[in-house]
Amino acid sequence: MGRIEYRAERKKVKKKRRLRTSFIVVLIIFLSVLGFGVYLTMQTYQAASDSYNDLGGREKSNLRDQAVSISDDPVSILLMGVEDYSSGGENGRTDTLMVATFNPKDEKLKLLSIPRDTLVDIAGRGTQDKITHAHVYGGKQMTIETVENFLGIPIDYYAAVNFETFKNIVDILGGITVNVPFDFYQNSDDRVAEKLQFYEGEMELDGRYALAYARMRKQDPRGDIGRNERQQEVVSAIIKESLSLGTITKIDDLAKEFGKNVETNMKVSEGLSFLKEYSDFRTSNIDKLTLETYGDMINGVSYQIADEESLDEVQRELEAHLEIDPIETNSTTFSNN
Repeated sequence: MGRIEYRAERKKVKKKRRLRTSFIVVLIIFLSVLGFGVYLTMQTYQAASDSYNDLGGREKSNLRDQAVSISDDPVSILLMGVEDYSSGGENGRTDTLMVATFNPKDEKLKLLSIPRDTLVDIAGRGTQDKITHAHVYGGKQMTIETVENFLGIPIDYYAAVNFETFKNIVDILGGITVNVPFDFYQNSDDRVAEKLQFYEGEMELDGRYALAYARMRKQDPRGDIGRNERQQEVVSAIIKESLSLGTITKIDDLAKEFGKNVETNMKVSEGLSFLKEYSDFRTSNIDKLTLETYGDMINGVSYQIADEESLDEVQRELEAHLEIDPIETNSTTFSNN
């Protein structure tokens, strides 16, 4: 091989490595909540036009004095996994909600999961309900405003994805391997409602089984804690498969899959800026935040109540990471939209 051919080949390999690195980074972010596809990777393939939705011209959060730049400023992204996406997702519940904050100065990513049954004030309704129902009442806009009011921070971007994306990603990767902690069964999320059986020990899972494994909660004696640990295990397994050399040949299929089922207000140019800014991101830069909640029955309905001290601590940490003044965001108002 000549020197010119050798250099060209090395450039090609480096390009593939950079692409795979960016892909892995976004997998960590968006699949940490199961069902959130890799939208930003899809953007590098110019497949984002059908996914863009600025919610009627939402240029910035009402809690921001001015719009932020994802490449220059600390920003937040609300990740929504909509349970009923077959009808466009407008009437579905958000089975999964996660807030991700990014700060270009410390190159840190902070992740916070909000339990779907958390009792909150629903923005624009003047009533309290489970946070998962905000999407049922008012779609993505009401969900965003409800989360802003609950946490007291601005939400700059959002990404909404259905669970078909997650299942298809696992299948494209060729499945994953997990260590099942105990025997249990879980209903499939398809129309057949098949009971999927899981056995203690190592199991290879396809997309349907991986989603069911990650979402099961009622049969777990540790409830949400056990569910969260299984989600982390699934994410780790996906990342492991993604790091394999064979994944390079599957990136096109993965990117196309993401383009079908993701909706976001992040523009292509912003997504590319994001990838450029966090191209050297490492998993060690991820800080997972925990919101402590406890169960309670109100009028015969089960809710998760956020521990005030824990909520306050989470709010302060997110505010600090976004570099915003707590005084500016503590006083939130409900939108009438």
